[in-house]
Parts: sequence; C-alpha cells; structure tokens
Amino acid sequence: MNITNVSEYEAIAKEKLSKMIYDYYASGAEDQWTLRENRNAFSRILFKPRILMDVSKIDLTTNVLGFNISMPIMIAPTALQKMAHPQGEYATARAASVAGTIMTLSSWASSSVEEVSSTGPGIRFLQLYVFKDRSMVTQLLRRAENAGFKAIVLTADSPVIGRREASIKNRSTLPSYVRWKNFEGMDLEKLDKTNNSAHTSVVNGLYDQSLTWKDVTWLQTLTSLPIIVKGVLTAEDTRLAIQAGAAGIIVSNHGARQLDYVPATIMALEEV
Repeated sequence: MNITNVSEYEAIAKEKLSKMIYDYYASGAEDQWTLRENRNAFSRILFKPRILMDVSKIDLTTNVLGFNISMPIMIAPTALQKMAHPQGEYATARAASVAGTIMTLSSWASSSVEEVSSTGPGIRFLQLYVFKDRSMVTQLLRRAENAGFKAIVLTADSPVIGRREASIKNRSTLPSYVRWKNFEGMDLEKLDKTNNSAHTSVVNGLYDQSLTWKDVTWLQTLTSLPIIVKGVLTAEDTRLAIQAGAAGIIVSNHGARQLDYVPATIMALEEV
C-alpha cells in the first residue's frame, strides 16, 4: 500500500477496525465542534515563504527538557493502542526510538511501563492521572522511574471523562485481548468488563476531582523527574503552571475528547 499523506491512515483504519474501536480512536466530545476545529484551524494558518534563502543545510533537531531530539515532533499519549494492532505501544516505542524523538506513554496503555522499556533504548515520558487513592500514583511513579522514564506528564484537564457520544451509542467495551497493563493487580479488572457508560462511572470514581495546583507541587515531592502539565489553553493557567514549578506545559484540549467548544490548540498557542 503506497501511503503518501498521513491523513490516509484514517481511511485505512476505518476499513480495518471495527466501528466500536474506530469510533473510540476517532471521536471527540459532545457535538465534536472542537474536533473539527482542531483540524480546520490549521488550514487557516498560511505560510509566508521567503525566496532565495540558502537551504542547502537543514537542521530540524531541537532540545526538550535537556533531551536532544531529531525534530520538533513528539508522540502524544494515546490509550489502548493494542486495540488497533497486536504490537500496540511496543511498535510505537520502537518507532519513536528509531525516529530519534520522545514517546509519552498513556497511563491507560495496553502495555506497561516495564514492557515499553523492554523494547530497547529511547526517551520516554509517562502521562499520569491523579487518583483519589494516591498510593496508585506513587506506585506508578516508582515504576516509571525504575523503567528509565525521563519525565511525568500530568493530565490536568480531566476531572471527569468527556462525554464521547459515539462510544456511548456503541456501548463500548474493552476487547478480551486488551488490558490496562499499568494497573494489573490493582483491582481494576471490573473496568475490563463494563460497557462505556459503566466504565465512565468507574473511572470518574477513581479520578481525584479535588486536584489543584498544589498537587503539582505535591508531585514534585514524590519524584525528581520533571513534571509537565498537560491541558493548558490559557495565559492565566500558564502563569500558574510556572508558579507551581512545572518544568513545562503541553498546550492541549485532549484531542477534543474532553470539553467541546474550546479553542483549537493551535489557536490557544499564541496566548499561551
């Protein structure tokens, strides 16, 4: 198959995946206005090319938190990759390493921090949710440190899971061949067997909805790894992240999967 444009992957995925799994990956929250806007906003940003410049030597390398990477493109955390392919996060980790860039592993991955680490060398960050049971957070932090992860990405825009109507309609369940590998042995097996609405209720019950900026400081007392705050869309929250000692921020609307009718991330970037 001769793929010439990254957008072609979406059409191929629609052919190969079940509707439930495709919709899980492809859909956004509520009316999906922000999902469409995330893409449309980029199409409104135009190049202003300058001509007759020496481009014989091009260097895309950059530095993120002291780590040299080959290009200013990294892999964002996405859950349950083995629903799409048996290799799942293993393949993503290997590809990121070969490409010379950073992979961020989702807490809700279908491969554990240890399994991803076993694929070989690479610069990896761990995306983290804060649960009411803080011991779960501490355990995962220790495991990430031991597995050689280099930073923690705190998702800060998810006191509850966004209302993803496609998954509700599909009554989505976790396929039998997929597990939440970072939480094996933590009594979350009931999540595997519930439909989407029940699963959402269970996960919402796990998330600590009292999370505030003081918890960014608290996380820094648990680990020497840098803390990056993900989900920032405003200048106000950028200032608070800096004040809280965050090592970095990720401008994100959670792929439009959390709160609909928020700006496209590329539109929020200038203010941030």
